[in-house]
Amino acid sequence: MRISEVAERCGLSISTIRFYEKSGLCPFVQRGADGKRKFSKADSDWLELLASLRSTGMPLEEMRAFAELYASGDDKIAERKAALLAHRRRLDDRQTELDRCRVILDRKLQRYAEIMEDQA
Repeated sequence: MRISEVAERCGLSISTIRFYEKSGLCPFVQRGADGKRKFSKADSDWLELLASLRSTGMPLEEMRAFAELYASGDDKIAERKAALLAHRRRLDDRQTELDRCRVILDRKLQRYAEIMEDQA
């Protein structure tokens, strides 16, 4: 796959993919004889995971640490799983906070609707 195809599939910009590669987050991307990147399905899946981690707020340093564990091979699966579980717990905590905030906002919006209805 070309970089533009992977970018579209993963929802990342081409410049972000290049940045991730330069940052060591995906150093395994092969290049063809023409020097252009040749992304495999595994590369695309990896970038999709990185996009998801980033969009859910994982800091770049944690992403780098996770990428290092990934590059170390299957003997680091337990550590990789632990990193993802820790991130999942943070997401769960954040979701709980967002749900609480949504209830407050919904109450306020309902109150405004009632005031506007009384004014009509």
